[in-house]
Amino acid sequence: MTLIYRNMKNIKIIAAVTLMVMTGFGASAQLTGTQIIDKTYNRATGDDQNAMLTMTLTNNSGQTRVRKIQQFSKDMGDVEKSIMFFESPADVKNTSFMNWSYDDDTADDQWIYLPALKKVKRISSDSKSDYFMGSDFTYDDLGDRKVSADNHTLLREETINEKVCYVVESTSKDEDYMYSKTITWIDKATFIGVQKEFYDEDEELLKILTINKVEEIAGFYVITNSEMKNIQKNHSTTMILNEVKVNSGISASMFSERMMMRGM
Repeated sequence: MTLIYRNMKNIKIIAAVTLMVMTGFGASAQLTGTQIIDKTYNRATGDDQNAMLTMTLTNNSGQTRVRKIQQFSKDMGDVEKSIMFFESPADVKNTSFMNWSYDDDTADDQWIYLPALKKVKRISSDSKSDYFMGSDFTYDDLGDRKVSADNHTLLREETINEKVCYVVESTSKDEDYMYSKTITWIDKATFIGVQKEFYDEDEELLKILTINKVEEIAGFYVITNSEMKNIQKNHSTTMILNEVKVNSGISASMFSERMMMRGM
């Protein structure tokens, strides 16, 4: 999940879903955009994490839909795996989603299980721009975008939400990528992401990801409240994490197609 996380690798989903954390350079060091993004990508996140996710979708009329999801992630060295199980409401119950992100340049593998079809479906590269379960996050947002996939430029320093931030613009090396660019605000004091803007193929502002709350849990920074707002559609998705556990010893067997179909 790159901010979306590793964005929040947050959104990663999302946690995972994309957190911007990095460790120390001296205050006088001049960082490049690539150095900043590289350090955020390689932050310490613990060996595994699980939590209860409340996802709230709000449409342009102010109507809301609330979804409860159990999510798990585990770093296995050369691959990081995450899985989500929808618990409610009834129309999405027992739906599950799994993402495998690799340390090398291999593209993420993603699968979704829809109970009505009783079948696990692999998400194709052509479907990565589709929106996930009616939310404002695409399947690509939920994956792990590699630092090397983009060119990163440090634009300036700017204060936002009372935090002095680096402002980094990232443009894809792939001309066909769904976003023409993203701009990320990163707190200089903590190197935690504060905000990220996504621009469409016409270079118009499409979405804004805002990090509302970060908590330190078991010595690691975890995004526990974030919002993705689609400016063009006036639709938003809020993600709140509760009951967060880090390094609880999640089994590697959790991350399989069999578990997707079996559920929690």
